[in-house]
Amino acid sequence: MRKKLIVGNWKMNGSLQANAALLEQLRNGYDPARAELAVCASAPYLAQLQSLLAGSGIDWGAQDVSAHEPGAYTGEVSAEMLRDFACRYVIVGHSERRQYHGESDDVVAAKAQRALSAGITPIVCVGETWRDREAGRTEFVVKRQLSAVIHTVGHCTSEIVVAYEPVWAIGTGQTATPEQAQAVHAVLRAQLRAATAHADRNRILYGGSMNPANAAALLAQPDVDGGLIGSASLDAGQFLSIVAACPWVAQ
Repeated sequence: MRKKLIVGNWKMNGSLQANAALLEQLRNGYDPARAELAVCASAPYLAQLQSLLAGSGIDWGAQDVSAHEPGAYTGEVSAEMLRDFACRYVIVGHSERRQYHGESDDVVAAKAQRALSAGITPIVCVGETWRDREAGRTEFVVKRQLSAVIHTVGHCTSEIVVAYEPVWAIGTGQTATPEQAQAVHAVLRAQLRAATAHADRNRILYGGSMNPANAAALLAQPDVDGGLIGSASLDAGQFLSIVAACPWVAQ
C-alpha cells in the first residue's frame, strides 16, 4: 500500500501572523507515521514556509508555476524560483486556474513539465463539472486532461502526483461518495499503468470538500492515496484530523 499524502491548498488565504500560528500547530501535532504532509501557499509566503517548516518533516509547495523558462514574463513565477525556496510540490491545473485564467490542457501539461525539469513534483489536477457528470462525460474529461500531461512529460509520468477534484464538489460542501471517487481513481490508475511501467509510484489524491467527517471513508478506497485539502487545511485541528484518518501503513 502506498503511504498516504495529505496536501493543504491554502488558495488565496493567509497572513504572516496567521500562517505562523497555523504552522506551529501543524509542527506540534503532525504524526509522520500516518501520512506524508505538505502545505501549498501563495508565492509571497514561500520564504516563510521554508523558514518555519525546514526540518519538521512537513513539505511545502506552491499553488502555480509559469509554463515558461525565466525571461520577460512580468508577474510570472518560474520553476527555478520555486526551487530556490526548496519547494517539493507545485499544484498545476487546479479547476480555478482552468476556469478563471483560461488554462488549457496543453498549458497545464507545459507547467507540469517545467516543474519536473526543476526537480519539483507537480500535483496535476483533473476533474469534471456537474454538467459533464450528468452527461456521462466524467471519464472522457479526466482522461483527456491527464492524457495531455502524459504526452508532454513522457517517461517522467511516474514522477507526477494526480489529484482528482470534481469541480462540482470544490468548496460547495458536496463530496463525491467513496464509491464515486474510487471509480474515477481506478480509471486514472489504469491510464497511468498504460503509460508507464512504474504507475504504482503515482499517488492519486482526492480533492473535493474532504473533511474530518468523510476523510476515513474516502481514504479507505484502494486507489485514493491521499487528499488535496482546501478550506479544512486552514484549520490545524481539522487538517490534522484528516491526517489521523489515514490508515496505518506497515513500515
